[in-house]
Amino acid sequence: MAKTSGRRHGRTAVRLAAAAITAALVGTGTSAFAATPGDAPLFGLTGLNSAGASYYYAPNGTGGLEGPVAFDSGWKDVTYVGRVDNNADSIADGRWQTDSKGNLLYAADDNSAAKNVGHGWGIYNKLLSAGNLGGAEAGDFLGRDTAGYLFLYLGYGDGTVTKRYTVGGGWGVYTQLAGNGDLTGDGKNDIVARDKSGVLWLYKGTGNYKAPFAARTKIGTGWNTYNTVFAPGDIDLDGVTDLIGRDATGALYLYAGTGNAAAPYKSRVKIGTGGWNTYRLFF
Repeated sequence: MAKTSGRRHGRTAVRLAAAAITAALVGTGTSAFAATPGDAPLFGLTGLNSAGASYYYAPNGTGGLEGPVAFDSGWKDVTYVGRVDNNADSIADGRWQTDSKGNLLYAADDNSAAKNVGHGWGIYNKLLSAGNLGGAEAGDFLGRDTAGYLFLYLGYGDGTVTKRYTVGGGWGVYTQLAGNGDLTGDGKNDIVARDKSGVLWLYKGTGNYKAPFAARTKIGTGWNTYNTVFAPGDIDLDGVTDLIGRDATGALYLYAGTGNAAAPYKSRVKIGTGGWNTYRLFF
């Protein structure tokens, strides 16, 4: 697993991130950040490269990103990273990480040592820290296995999770899963999924951990132009969660959330002209 000697460095980056977000909010005014019914996650964007170094980019207050700030290093063995908000204040409290041995670790943003919270996570080929899906305060976790079954783990708020609950089968048709926040304006977290033909589907959250998603609805085509689709929370600071896509040239595009289930995203805006292919993971 990744070394933890850089925890203090990572904590410093988090403080800088919070300062940058605060400055952006001041620049836009409080009215621009009035979400209905609740504020979206303010996670920013962190990229992890093949050398195991990670860099943080904060929202700049105008819909783009500023940075990078070095976040941590020594993460060559990391296979997944997902940030999580455990107290519903829209700021990440820690992160889940998996390694090549199938371990799940949790590192809180309080400078404490990362802890191993589970083994056997190598059975999943997709993982997603998708926020509160089960109705409690803490963020929850999704895993899809090689047979195409999706499972929900409810978070306890300290990095540990419950037993898994079966969401359903047939999820193997998707090449990307993304989401962290409310896309439809009903106060419940949703996710999106891209299928192999490039169609993007919305799964509206129900808030019920026994059946966390409503039936899917089609929201777009042509999404195979992106090699990564990622939900970093609210980037344009309007209180609605957004989506980012990276294309084969390394350009980055923002799809600003609308809060409208019928058309959950605005037209794309390029926020990175190139070079973003240096990152193998975003979180």
